[in-house]
Amino acid sequence: MMWSEKYRPKNLAEMVGNEEAKESFVKWMTKWMKGTKPLLLVGPPGIGKTTMAYLGAKQFGYDLISLNASDVRNKQRIQEILNPVMGNLGLLGKMMIFVDEVDGIHGRSDFGGAGALLEILKEPTVPIVLAANTDASDKMKDIKKATTTIRMRPLPPRLMRLYLESILKKEGESIKIGTLIKLVLDSHGDIRSLLNSAQVLVSGFEPQTEKTVEITDVEFAVNAFFKAKSKEEATGILYSLRIDPQEKINAFYSSVITSHLSKEDMSYMLDVISEADMLYGKIMREQQWRLLRYLDAILSRLYRKDTPVRYSQYNLPWPLITRLRWDGKAIKELESGLARQMHVSRSSFATFYLPFLLMCLKHKTVDMGFNATESEILQKEMALIK
Repeated sequence: MMWSEKYRPKNLAEMVGNEEAKESFVKWMTKWMKGTKPLLLVGPPGIGKTTMAYLGAKQFGYDLISLNASDVRNKQRIQEILNPVMGNLGLLGKMMIFVDEVDGIHGRSDFGGAGALLEILKEPTVPIVLAANTDASDKMKDIKKATTTIRMRPLPPRLMRLYLESILKKEGESIKIGTLIKLVLDSHGDIRSLLNSAQVLVSGFEPQTEKTVEITDVEFAVNAFFKAKSKEEATGILYSLRIDPQEKINAFYSSVITSHLSKEDMSYMLDVISEADMLYGKIMREQQWRLLRYLDAILSRLYRKDTPVRYSQYNLPWPLITRLRWDGKAIKELESGLARQMHVSRSSFATFYLPFLLMCLKHKTVDMGFNATESEILQKEMALIK
């Protein structure tokens, strides 16, 4: 298991450094109520802004909707994703919104996204946390006015050294003092990068030799792959992800297909994933397991520095997932009513009867005599399964 996964904090108290920022964040979460100003976490990459948001949501019992600049550059897209969340709290549950890299919204590719986001920030009905590498630009002024800022700083070298030495002691490993200091300075306050580099050094790990350094957390691995600072680091993470090959391909596919990429990048990445999938198909058909060593080499071509791809478990974008949740309660009530009329359980109706019924309705071969609301719900369900 990679050290950055093994020792990553499980709660806010375990986060290293930025104690004042952490205290301010906990106070904000504890006192949050409808109308409380959103929070803006500011600091350089790799110092724990995203980790703080995720751990805060988990610790305070929120379901987190995570977005980045690519998701919120378009006004219509923001409305599709966030309006249902902001206006239907009872149905969707206890939600919290996290927007990463918010300082990257502005620019030529901003199609009203910044303005639409500002409107949401002014009247928040759920906790909203934003993260930015900097707030110094003029374009961040409006966002700063609408939020409460917490500044996070890179961990000082001395604290980084003490932290790395404690990990080395736990692992029963050692690094020469000169090399250790160089690792600390080269990490620039990024703990994940520091631990990954240190583990590679002490283990002598090289991807091509397939040493037994293992990662099993798919979400961590995919996110670390696309956030890696170099092709070498990304490749090392990929080769260390020890899961079923088909699951690995599926994880990258679902993450890529739900990310907001340019047509060129999307086409390129899907071509790479398709090539990997065809290779695995050949392996399974012909049982040529020796070819499996080439699978990671193909997938490693997905890495491009600063690519806005983040892990997604599902092959559906957020607007569609939100729509499913939006209509879920009404659909379940309708299914329950029809199941009672047919004298079967709701699960049996949903599994065996509903698909056939939807097909008949689609081709207008049966008239169930539904009222306008029921017909509208079923029409939505038919649209979702197309």
